[in-house]
Amino acid sequence: MSSGFQGKRAEVSGELAREMRQFNGLGAALFRAAAARTGMTATDMQVIDNLDSAGPTTAGQLADLTGLTTGAITGMLNRLEEAGLVRRERDPDDGRRVIVRLERDRDEMREISTVFDALTQEWDELASHYTDEQLAFLLDFLKHSNQVSREEIVRLRDAPSGEEGIFSALLGGLESGRLVVSAGVSHLMLRTGDAMTALYQAHFEGAAPDVKARDGVVTIRYPRRLWVLEKGQRRAEIALNAAIPWQITIQGAASEVDAELGGLKLAGLEIKGGLSMIRLELPVPDGVVPIRISGGASMITIRRPAGVATRANLKGWVSQFVFDGQTFSDVGNNVRLQSPDYDAGTRCYDIEVSSSASTVTITTNP
Repeated sequence: MSSGFQGKRAEVSGELAREMRQFNGLGAALFRAAAARTGMTATDMQVIDNLDSAGPTTAGQLADLTGLTTGAITGMLNRLEEAGLVRRERDPDDGRRVIVRLERDRDEMREISTVFDALTQEWDELASHYTDEQLAFLLDFLKHSNQVSREEIVRLRDAPSGEEGIFSALLGGLESGRLVVSAGVSHLMLRTGDAMTALYQAHFEGAAPDVKARDGVVTIRYPRRLWVLEKGQRRAEIALNAAIPWQITIQGAASEVDAELGGLKLAGLEIKGGLSMIRLELPVPDGVVPIRISGGASMITIRRPAGVATRANLKGWVSQFVFDGQTFSDVGNNVRLQSPDYDAGTRCYDIEVSSSASTVTITTNP
């Protein structure tokens, strides 16, 4: 490839980037002008336009598209719903999610739609000057461009706030949470944030993971490389809001996991992948809460509040198994034990350990 061709391509690419930035800026200006015409805010118009073009979606997805926090989106949707422009309803496939829909047949929506009718006609006229192949190319380019913009919005929004590198997200109107920690971490500390107003807070030492929070799902994913060879160890401390129930999944190799979850509304906990040490301090359960551990571990200690019943199913081979003061040596092959007061219809824990371990201890707090 000649240097002249490369220079021309760089020039055209630079001009294209400038035009795209201007296109995005004019789009924002258009929303402001339309909002002033209808007595709304620019972000109100942006949300309505997103719902009109993309169809029904969740509040979390709207937050991603607009760059707003879930708390800000919740306040906006409250206002738009009161004005009769949108409605919220439970997702029939997932009761934890709320779907937002436009009220298209309302007079208020028809008034807003007329604002964009003239622009739609101009776009149709512009498109008539291009061939089907050219339109297909433009559509493909715009789809990929929009995806790049969405990913950048999420990256900027989820970047750590403040000089201390604290990651967090607003709780907003979320009714449940899920934490997923993937790949290797030398020491993972989970705890309950009793007085927190945020959905979660996290602090990391060593290599920084990729952190995302969408629709109540907090995903912490470390790069897939040999963390044991890194100069600094990966340490993570994560606090979870105690106001909502949490489903927790920890997957991938780790050295130590400490979970001090007293006071948390725990819906379930799953740990899979090779680990060295697992120490769990469980809260008072609400119903039957499953605890699943698989993938191999050296020492597993699980403590629950006094008076809370539990059932244990040991599928892996364990050198020493301690269950509420009873000690068993060299056990495995689907051993089942339960406390005398265990009843599957009450508040209790259903613990399954599929991994082989040196010592597994299931007991109550002193």
